[in-house]
Amino acid sequence: MISALAWVRKGVAAERPTRHEMTEEEYARLQSEAAAEIDDAKRELKEKSMVDSEILNDPALKDFDLEHYDSSDDEADAEAAEAADGAHIFSNIKGLSFYNDDEEDPHLVGNGQDADEDEAEEERVFATDNMLVMAKTEDDISNIEVCVFESESDSLFVHHDFMLPAFPLAVEWLDFGVGRKAGQARGNYVAVGTFEPRIEIWDLDTLDAAYPDLVLGTADKKALRRARGQPHADFHTDAVMGLSWNGNARNLLASSSADTTVKLWDLAHGTCVQSYAHHKDKVQAVQWHPSEAAVLLTGAYDKRVAAFDSRAPQAVSRWKVDADVESVLWDPHSAHHFYVATESGAVRCFDVRQAKDGKGGAPVFTLVAHDEAVSAMALHPRVPGVLVTGSADETLKVWDVRDHRPKMVVSRNVDVGSVFAARFCPDEPMLLAAAGSSGESRIWDMSTSAPVRAVFGGAVAAGAAAAAEKPLVRVQHDEDEDDDHDNTHAAVIAELRGTAANAAAAAASGEDSDASMASD
Repeated sequence: MISALAWVRKGVAAERPTRHEMTEEEYARLQSEAAAEIDDAKRELKEKSMVDSEILNDPALKDFDLEHYDSSDDEADAEAAEAADGAHIFSNIKGLSFYNDDEEDPHLVGNGQDADEDEAEEERVFATDNMLVMAKTEDDISNIEVCVFESESDSLFVHHDFMLPAFPLAVEWLDFGVGRKAGQARGNYVAVGTFEPRIEIWDLDTLDAAYPDLVLGTADKKALRRARGQPHADFHTDAVMGLSWNGNARNLLASSSADTTVKLWDLAHGTCVQSYAHHKDKVQAVQWHPSEAAVLLTGAYDKRVAAFDSRAPQAVSRWKVDADVESVLWDPHSAHHFYVATESGAVRCFDVRQAKDGKGGAPVFTLVAHDEAVSAMALHPRVPGVLVTGSADETLKVWDVRDHRPKMVVSRNVDVGSVFAARFCPDEPMLLAAAGSSGESRIWDMSTSAPVRAVFGGAVAAGAAAAAEKPLVRVQHDEDEDDDHDNTHAAVIAELRGTAANAAAAAASGEDSDASMASD
């Protein structure tokens, strides 16, 4: 499945990413971690062997000879025969040449350099390309896929990826330089929150990185065991469920956690500078205000939403909702309004000005958007009134919420299963990325949708009216190219067969005509 998405603006990514070279410290770190894992595996194997030994030595089972239960004389003979054949597998090959390296091989001279140049060209990212960062889990293996989207050709492909230590819950793009590039004016990074109580920050312009550039939180397992999931002032003790980077104060990153706390991190020093404990259950979502640099919005499983100034956390305004909070969003076009999506399938809009003495007012409106949880929500950053919701019911819906009178514009299944993430592209007028439980992602050009154009008119259209709606864009894999080749090959064969069949039919028709004329 794909659990989270993040776009990267055009022109931000390095045109030619650098390839990471392992340092001695990283090699030592790998060896240390490998040794620790081997020790754990040996301990588990020893414990298992003791259990197996107890079973095998059970007097009641001795007559069954369980130790040799799967063995047979035929298998031993077959293994011996295979070993004998393998010893002479190359005995009849003569004139086999061997070269110490590729440069000595006359058949490979120049090929290595050409391959490197081709690879470098494939890795190139143009200023007209967007990146789409996806948190993906497949067969219990989690990674971040960094995709490149070429809008001119509607092409989406995986550029590179990196492994994660646990299931990812949140991703957030940021441009503040950390790690090897600390102190640089701008960067291209993604922060990742997982089931681990730490936040990893990876450089998107570096290939083959074995470790993140910065880790926020503690790696001290003893300290985490002592905390036992209880809140700690300096680090998270449970899964990191939400992330929000402050675009106004670029060195600040906010995180929300299953340990019931919200934390404020200083990226320049990699430390927690503030911890907030105004929720009583897992904190699912956090977001900075788009223009008020110090104001935070949070939502939790205690069915509460909180808004507060991070400099004065005691002055918190709270709103009560009907179910666990799935996501929260500030309205980028109205500084006083925010949206809350809940597990019940409802979306509510609130006005912060209606809060009095820390108690929030009634919602401006309540929208029953889906029959199941609203697991994804997005507001268009440039077109007012465009709200998109996604749900476990596998539908994606577009709403017109102008004048706070919500009306559904269109609903469709984008073929990603349960929708877990939806994000608008920051550069294109109405380009939306969605992903979900199927492990697939889709990019939908909403500007070519007739219902969307009918409601929002010229605000969503970059040019003339579209003749037809564009198909959804999905990630192109190598096997897709093979399928395209096979389909093209099959089409050619079919065309040739059709031509041959037509020729045969024409010849037969000619023979019949000649026979008819002869008869006459």
